[in-house]
Amino acid sequence: MRLTFAPPGAVTPAQERPSPAEPRSFDADALSSRPDDGYFALKTAMHHQLIERMNLAGLNQRSPEQVRGEVAELVTALLKEDSRPLNEDEALRLVDDLMHELLGFGPLEPLLQDPDVSDILVNTAREVYVERFGRIELTPVRFADEQHLMRVIERIVDKVGRRIDESQPMVDARLPDGSRVNAVVPPIAVDGALLSIRRFSRTPYDLDRLVASGAMDAACATLLRGVVGCRLNILISGGTGTGKTTLLNAMSQAIGGAERIITIEDAAELQLQQRHVVRMETRPCNIEGRGEVTQRELVRNALRMRPDRIIVGEVRAGEAFDMLQAMNTGHDGSMTTVHANTPRDALSRLEQMISMSGLDLSPRAMRSQIASAIHVVVQLRRFGDGTRRVVSIQEVQGMEGEVITLQEVYRFEQTELDERGRVHGRFSWTGLRPIFYEAFRAYNAPWPEEMSS
Repeated sequence: MRLTFAPPGAVTPAQERPSPAEPRSFDADALSSRPDDGYFALKTAMHHQLIERMNLAGLNQRSPEQVRGEVAELVTALLKEDSRPLNEDEALRLVDDLMHELLGFGPLEPLLQDPDVSDILVNTAREVYVERFGRIELTPVRFADEQHLMRVIERIVDKVGRRIDESQPMVDARLPDGSRVNAVVPPIAVDGALLSIRRFSRTPYDLDRLVASGAMDAACATLLRGVVGCRLNILISGGTGTGKTTLLNAMSQAIGGAERIITIEDAAELQLQQRHVVRMETRPCNIEGRGEVTQRELVRNALRMRPDRIIVGEVRAGEAFDMLQAMNTGHDGSMTTVHANTPRDALSRLEQMISMSGLDLSPRAMRSQIASAIHVVVQLRRFGDGTRRVVSIQEVQGMEGEVITLQEVYRFEQTELDERGRVHGRFSWTGLRPIFYEAFRAYNAPWPEEMSS
């Protein structure tokens, strides 16, 4: 049997398969129908023989189509030598998987090509989970053995100039498409290597798209566009996986194109669409324990770079104080995110982070700093059905005695949980007009009609 492939753009008789140049989407039924042990043994044997016979030195200089043609010819020859009873579809799938082993990330490649997969969670070589539409599900994807998984992890970290081994068993990295990767290997990982990949949409979300997905309603989107356009300082709060970075990306699109924006992140995830964007990323220490660049150092340096707005992907420690200082010293319209379950908890976490900066400030001084710097807190929540919503927009009104005062402006109220476990509710204005309404008038920003009564 010889494998033949139509040239790119050619039409196959029944259009039963995509063009070889196009990525195949993740097909759980097809994967689960494979005879696992026999298939893995065959693929592993083929992979070893391809490495022996192919010219791997110039692999990166050849186009994927050229490599695919060479792989197809070698697979055909090897199948003839071994007399393996594979039909054409099985042979094509084998070629796909071997291409992924040679040029991509092995069994993970189909998952990385699936736009519906937002997280890939590898729990040792035996189990791979994905998150789709907010729900985690087990896939039939698995690795041949622990060494196979380690090769894929090493390939990922090698691309960003990092290494992972027993002496450095944890690493954060980033794939070429911007996906964030965390890997943990033995001895820290007791049962085998672990890999987590947080993916981001290739088409950045805007507020209209979030409205369409049910994360907010039109009035809420108008309000959020306005607070960005009016240069109010914004804190986005929520738990893990609630969509803080997605909302930050969407809200940032309301920033004018003439402004100079500096972004600071631990791992570059933001996808700002403006032209004048300067991106900075932290750097971990090297093997000798030197060369680390922290978020706090980057925030301080950003103040010397003439920014109009500073956006910190997430505050976690002492950089919170420097971020608040920036907000209080003329960099209006700055934004950041924080892990917290309520707006009140978010402000408490900022207070704790200020104490981590090493400054001897009284609780009242810290709260006063927070109250004068932050204007709006946007709270996100992930519900049991996997949906993510803006559940509260609150205004920071100042201090009353020792307490920061908050006023809720907009909220989401859950009304029912149907028989399929889906959450239903409504977005509504609380009826209280915020102090920042005057900023909307000063900037001539649209005010939601639903909040005009």
